[in-house]
Amino acid sequence: MTYRYRIASIFLLGFFIDCINIFMSAIALPAIADDMQISIVSVTWVSNSYILGLTLIIPLSHWLSQRFGIKALMVTSMLMFSLSVALVGYSHSFNELIFWRFIQGVSGGLLIPIGQALTFQYFQGHERSKISTLIMAIALIAPAISPTLGGFIVDVVTWRWVFYSNIPFSLLTAFLAFIWVKEPLPKENAIPDIKGIILISLIIVSGLFALSAYGEYHSTLLALVIAVLSIIFAVLYYYHYRYHSSPVINLALLKNRNLSLSIFIYYCIPGVFTGVNILAIFYLQQYLKFTGQGTGIFMLLYALGAFISMTISGALYNKLGMKRLFIIALLLHSIGISLLTFVNSNTDIPLLIIAYLIIGVGGGIGANTAQTTALYDFSAQKLVQASVIWNINRQVVFSVGATMVAMLFNILSLFCLPQTAYSMTFLICALIGILPLTLLFTLKKKIITQEAQDEF
Repeated sequence: MTYRYRIASIFLLGFFIDCINIFMSAIALPAIADDMQISIVSVTWVSNSYILGLTLIIPLSHWLSQRFGIKALMVTSMLMFSLSVALVGYSHSFNELIFWRFIQGVSGGLLIPIGQALTFQYFQGHERSKISTLIMAIALIAPAISPTLGGFIVDVVTWRWVFYSNIPFSLLTAFLAFIWVKEPLPKENAIPDIKGIILISLIIVSGLFALSAYGEYHSTLLALVIAVLSIIFAVLYYYHYRYHSSPVINLALLKNRNLSLSIFIYYCIPGVFTGVNILAIFYLQQYLKFTGQGTGIFMLLYALGAFISMTISGALYNKLGMKRLFIIALLLHSIGISLLTFVNSNTDIPLLIIAYLIIGVGGGIGANTAQTTALYDFSAQKLVQASVIWNINRQVVFSVGATMVAMLFNILSLFCLPQTAYSMTFLICALIGILPLTLLFTLKKKIITQEAQDEF
């Protein structure tokens, strides 16, 4: 195996661990909620705290790699991850669990952006689409394996072993990084934008708390106050960005249409699906009385549909163009989610099968196309900056999706019977999922012009 494929393997294994932590922990949320006597909105913080840890450390990862070296960073990251995930499983209170999930996110977030930027450095031009396809293949394998395995673990043992099972993978990644990575220590060591990192973290945390406050306590005033704080932090960051020579997030890169469009679509496909999937897990387990393993099996169907679509979309990316692929993805993904509104009993298995397959096909096309498109125009230093933006976005969409859908369900539950609230939430999510279509059709002429230029 050549050196560049060793680097790619380490990154992909770390990415696999990240995906497992999102999807395997999701299947355990009903068991955690029952064990610790907390609501659907509150239990989403099992995922949110992990993702916030990732988000906080991602902007610092580049500076830390310059300060201590890429090899030391990767090895330390996975060793810290192994320890923290063990403590997550050992937690005996909800606050303790949330704290260690946050530390787990911090340790995991050290590897992913550096691994991706380093991998893309060794795979240039058209080769990046191949690596992007591998990245999304991992993003399919993890959802395919982890929910079913996680459901089996929850049913047979306890939810704690869902977290313990991550340890062998993180230790393996640490070992491979130790023996394979040979990157030299950079001579330059730029000072990180600490103020910018703090402001970005405050924007994300306050935004999520605003959604949670409205969904959990139904307090419009509290939600508005926290939302206003989030806006204030955003304005402060904008002024900070304008006068800082090296801001943590280079907002100028968002002027790139491919990056900004991919971010928007990522909110409407993987983001929306994360919330829908968590809600469906609660619906199937608590309302329709499916087992944890039985619920997890449906993610196999999602992964199967996504695998088929990714194989096709990867080959068709240069032929059809990102616009057509995005339109197909958005329509299929929303149609699949809308079918969940017609699931009323545990005998509606054929409908669930069709729904998850269609969601998987649409999700696979959309996520793969967004992953390829987002960083397509960047290289060198801008690639590192764009990678930071993309990885922060990739993590934040999961938190926003989970919190928003839980909030929506809780609000509807005040006025509707549980089954009606579930159905209406799925339907609203399906409508949210097609919002980017308006932007795609608005930009139709510009996109066609650029695609025509790319062919020449």
